[in-house]
Formats: sequence, C-alpha cells, structure tokens
Amino acid sequence: MAPAPSTPANTTDPARKVRMVLWILMAVVVGGGLIWYAVFTATKPTPEAVQPPVNAQLVREDSHRVTNPATEKAQLVEFLDFECESCRVAVPLVEELKKDYGDRVTFVNRYFPLSGHRNSGTAALAVEAAAQQGKYEQMYSKMFETQPQWGEKQDSQAALFRTFAQELGLDLDKFDAAVADEATKDRIRKDVADGTALGVTGTPTFFLNGEKLTLNSEEQFRQLLDDAAK
Repeated sequence: MAPAPSTPANTTDPARKVRMVLWILMAVVVGGGLIWYAVFTATKPTPEAVQPPVNAQLVREDSHRVTNPATEKAQLVEFLDFECESCRVAVPLVEELKKDYGDRVTFVNRYFPLSGHRNSGTAALAVEAAAQQGKYEQMYSKMFETQPQWGEKQDSQAALFRTFAQELGLDLDKFDAAVADEATKDRIRKDVADGTALGVTGTPTFFLNGEKLTLNSEEQFRQLLDDAAK
C-alpha cells in the first residue's frame, strides 16, 4: 500500500480542519461489522471491483436521480446507509458538489443498508415509501438530520419514521401500505444486490462513470468531477 497522504502544512485554517475531519470520518466505512479505510487507500480498485458483473446494474431505470442536467456529462452514483455516520458526515460535501456540478453530472442515490445497523433497512423503507408520494429528497434529508436521535438504537424506530412521514404531510395510509409492500422491500433488495455484485462492502461508496472511487481529499474528488464533466 502506498504511504498515506501527508498532512497539509496549513492546519490552522478552521475550514481546512473541518475538511480534514470530514474526510477522516468518511474514511471510516463500516461494512459487515468491520471498520475499513478504503476511502484513504492509495491503491486503485481492482478490475473486478470496478467492472460490473453481467447481472448487476450500476444505475437502474427506477434509481433515484437527484440532479437532472440538461446535458449529462457524467454520472456519480452513491451507495448509502441512513444509519451510517460517515454517510451523514458526507452530506454537506455532497450537497456542495450537487450545486457545483449538478448542471453537468447526474447524481444518483442507491440504498445499501448494512446488516450491522438495526434500523438502516427500516429507514430505507420509510424513504422509499415517501418517494412513492414524491417526497424522496425530503425524507432523505430528514433521516440524516435526525440520525443522532435514532441511530445505533436496537429497538425498531419504525414508529418514529412514521411521524416523519406525518410531518412531511404524506398520506399515512398510503405510506403504511408502501412500507408493508413486498415490492417496496424488493426495490431496496435490488439496490443491495447490485451494490454487492459491484464490490460495495461499506458506505458511502461512490462510482463515477462506472469506476469505483478511492478518495483522499475533497480537492481530488472535485478534480475527478471536473475531468469527467468536461
């Protein structure tokens, strides 16, 4: 493995400190109960991890596209878990990137609830049920905003998630039916199956134009998007 990137000299800049903390936290990716540091790994992904198997799709017709550029130059796909702290830490940066590149890059979100998180699958169900009423992004934001309130709990948070649906003005009968519907569960299982086949083992995991990214700084992330969006 190549040596870790050196620490920038100017560590007194508060903004830089925030960025450093953000990327350190993003690097701590939890998968299957193990902590790994793929985000800061200097080695490139193996061809097997980058090239999708025949039966896997990186983006499906029903995948959630959160930007819709008039002319698409690239696609950035994120596999995420609503109970993952690293995913939550990444949200502000991803929102910045959406504002800066959303007119050229299609940002796609896919579910990847991890087995070690008791309520991540339940959260994904609630978000997908909200999506069926046109409130995907609102429930997505709600989950990450409130994660400290419900994350890491061992008892079901389904009732709390239902109150979120109520706060968003959703039809609760339709919401309940969607949460219980096997088709909604299959929608999430499909994302997990695709992610697993594509080599996703933790969250957040990003793919840019089909290539699984290994990141070491915000500057590198932006440069990759710059190059892809030309």
